[in-house]
Amino acid sequence: MLKIGLTGGIGSGKTTASEHFAKLGAEVIDTDLLSRELVEPGQPALAEIVAVFGTQVLTRDGRLDRLRLRDQVFDDPAARRRLEDILHPRIRAAMLARTGQSGAPYVVFVIPLLFETGQQALVDRVLLIDAPEHLQRARAAARDTLDEADIARIMQAQTDRATRLRNADDIICNDGDIEDLRAAVEELHRKYLQQA
Repeated sequence: MLKIGLTGGIGSGKTTASEHFAKLGAEVIDTDLLSRELVEPGQPALAEIVAVFGTQVLTRDGRLDRLRLRDQVFDDPAARRRLEDILHPRIRAAMLARTGQSGAPYVVFVIPLLFETGQQALVDRVLLIDAPEHLQRARAAARDTLDEADIARIMQAQTDRATRLRNADDIICNDGDIEDLRAAVEELHRKYLQQA
């Protein structure tokens, strides 16, 4: 099956693009959603995270406090690697299992940190949803409860825009409205159907 790795910086429009691919019939597998499933109460990954990072990363009702964990690992590369070592193999296994069960003509893996985690080898093509940084900041601020400092911190931790542009096979420049984005997705959908 043709595997597309959809990526892009914060506020670039990855979710809107992936939702449209799904409406068009592609199998869309979002690694952020998979990671949330893998850390639900009772899951082995959550127990391993607690064993490594302590019970302070849990809420009172035993769920993962994602913000507290993010704060704990964000500026600590070693801690981030430990977390990635727990989650990434499980996410990869779940991605491949769902791909094997799919009857869709192609699959879109939504991997926000595709380049940062070196997962390009998992896909046949890399699709970058790109947007100018001022638009990324504005969209992220409107969508999330993040302040400017948090957004800047996240953007600094992500692969820079020039590197993403250089390493993508396909690029959608999302600097227009939602209809422009959907039209660009539909054009690539036709291309991916032919390749599949």
